[in-house]
Amino acid sequence: MSDDVNDIRDFYNQDPQREHDRLERHQLEYELTWRYLDQYLPAQGSILEIGAATGRYTLELARRGYRLTAVDLSAALIEVCRKRLADEGLAKQVRLVVADARDLREVTEKQFDAVLLMGPLYHLIIEADRKLALQQAFDRLREGGIIFSAFISRFGIMGDLIKKVPDWIEDQAEVESILADGRDPDVYQHVGFRGYFATVSEIAPLHEAVGFETLKLVGVEPGIASDDESYNKLEGRQRQLWLDLFYKLSTEPSIMGASRHLLYIGRKK
Repeated sequence: MSDDVNDIRDFYNQDPQREHDRLERHQLEYELTWRYLDQYLPAQGSILEIGAATGRYTLELARRGYRLTAVDLSAALIEVCRKRLADEGLAKQVRLVVADARDLREVTEKQFDAVLLMGPLYHLIIEADRKLALQQAFDRLREGGIIFSAFISRFGIMGDLIKKVPDWIEDQAEVESILADGRDPDVYQHVGFRGYFATVSEIAPLHEAVGFETLKLVGVEPGIASDDESYNKLEGRQRQLWLDLFYKLSTEPSIMGASRHLLYIGRKK
C-alpha cells in the first residue's frame, strides 16, 4: 500500500454520527442507488460490502435476507454498525471486519455474489491504490458476480463548494489541482476530508483494466446540483414521480458529470 490513510481513519473515527447522517441529507443519492441495487443484485446470496460505515445499506440488505461481510477502515463506524445490527436481531447475518480496502487478507471467501465498494475509492488519491482496491474486490467475487462502486465527481462537487465554502475559489493552486488531477496539491498538510474526485471518462476503463465488464455508469444525483433540500421535502406521489424522472436522467451523458456521486456497475467476466 503506497499511501498512508491514517488521516482518513481518524476523520471517520472522530465523529461516527456525521457519517451516519450523511445519507439522511443526501436522500436522492440513497434512493436512486437502491433503484440500481434492486435492478442488479441477485435475489439472494452473499455480499461483500467494503466501506460499510454505520450500516445504512448493510442493515437493509440483511433485512432482505442476504449474508454479508461488512468491512470498514474505521473501527468507530463498525462499532455503530455492530450495535445497530444487534438492536434489530441481525447480527448473525453479518460478519464485521475492520480493514483497509487495499488489504482484505482477513476476508478469505472468494465466491461472493456481489461487492459494494461505495466509499473507499473517494479517498484513494493514487491510481495504483484504486486499482488495488478493485483487484481485492475482483478476487473475492464469483464468476459473473456484480460490483457496485461509487465515486465523487470532479465537476459535480462545484455546487457544494459554491454553496458551503465560496472562498475556496480564492485558492487558485487548489482549484487548478482539483481540475487537473482530482486532488489537493501534494504540498498541502491535509486536515479532515482528503479525497479523490473522478471524471466520468476514467471510471469504466479503471474497472476494465482489472477485468470487469461494464454494465452501467450513472449519476445518482442528476439535475439537482447541491439542492438536496428540495428533493428531501417531497412526499407521496410527487416524490415518486421525481424519483422516476431522475432515474431516467441518471444515464444521460450530458449531465452525468454534474452529479456529485457516480455509481459504476460491472460484472466479473
